[in-house]
Formats: sequence, structure tokens, C-alpha cells
Amino acid sequence: MNLWLRILIYLLGAPFRARLEPPFGVSRLAMFVWPNDLDVNLHMNNGRYLTVMDIGRFDLMMRMGLMGEARKRKWMPVLSAAKVRFRRELRLFQIYTLETRIVWWKTTQFVMEHRIVIASGPHAGQLATVALMLGGLYERANRRFVPVEELMHAMSVKADAPEASPEVAAFLAAEQAIKRAA
Repeated sequence: MNLWLRILIYLLGAPFRARLEPPFGVSRLAMFVWPNDLDVNLHMNNGRYLTVMDIGRFDLMMRMGLMGEARKRKWMPVLSAAKVRFRRELRLFQIYTLETRIVWWKTTQFVMEHRIVIASGPHAGQLATVALMLGGLYERANRRFVPVEELMHAMSVKADAPEASPEVAAFLAAEQAIKRAA
């Protein structure tokens, strides 16, 4: 199955899935490994994980009601950093669940967590992959990242930012170190 077709299927299905309560709702998508997801080791390609996680972020945005506002205001989602930990491989036709949620925010940035949980076979219920992604919504016309406060207002939500967990704090510190070095 072509990757664009997969993305289209999930995006078209998003309006028919239950609305998620912003900002703490969790998107859960059932998926499986297609032949074109495989690498030379016959397991899911490392890069494919990142692409699949894009689908989770779009689903989260759509089901929280942010995608419509973003399109209307010409905001585009942009990632600036990612940390992925692979724990178990995914093989051809293996079923898994992609879980996506927002775990932290400040000023113009969000950290989203993606968890891929094996749903079939002898390792069902085990975590295959966990990732943290740093990003925000960018407004190209004004050449700026949109403040979280403005995003929350667009969704009619008032919420305090959660404290950064130790993992998120370490991720943010590593990102700052790399940013300074580059």
C-alpha cells in the first residue's frame, strides 16, 4: 500500500472517530506493518516509524479540533527535534497500536509522546517503540511560531502546562545542547 494512501485513509477516517479532549486526549490508531514498511532486515524501517508517527500527530490535531483552525489561520505543524527508542522489532503484517499525546508545552513549543504497542503475537501488549517529538505550529506569513496561549484560545481551552517529566527534561536539555553545538 502506498504511504500517501495510508495517510489519506487515516485522515479521512479521523472525523468519524471520537473527539479527543484537548489538550490531554490520547489518539490510539490500530495499524499493521505493510511490505513497503520493511527494510533489508525484514522488519519495519527506522524512518517509517517517524512517518507513521506523523499520522498520529495529524489524528490528534484533527480530533482535538485544531486542524481546522490551523488550516483557516494558515498554521503548519513543524517538528524541530525527535528522540526515538526502539525496544522490539515489528515484522511483516504485525498489528500494533500507535498512541499519541501531548506531554508538555511552553511558550511556542509542544512535546508529544508516541508509543507503539505490539497488539498481536507472543509480544502482544509490549512496548515496541517510544518517541518524544518537539514542535509547534508555524505561521509562515508572519514568520513566527504560534504561541501556545493562542493555540489554546483557538480550541477554546484553558489548561496549565504539565511539569516536564524527567524524560522530557532530559530530552529538552539534549536538544538545547545540540542546538548550541550546531
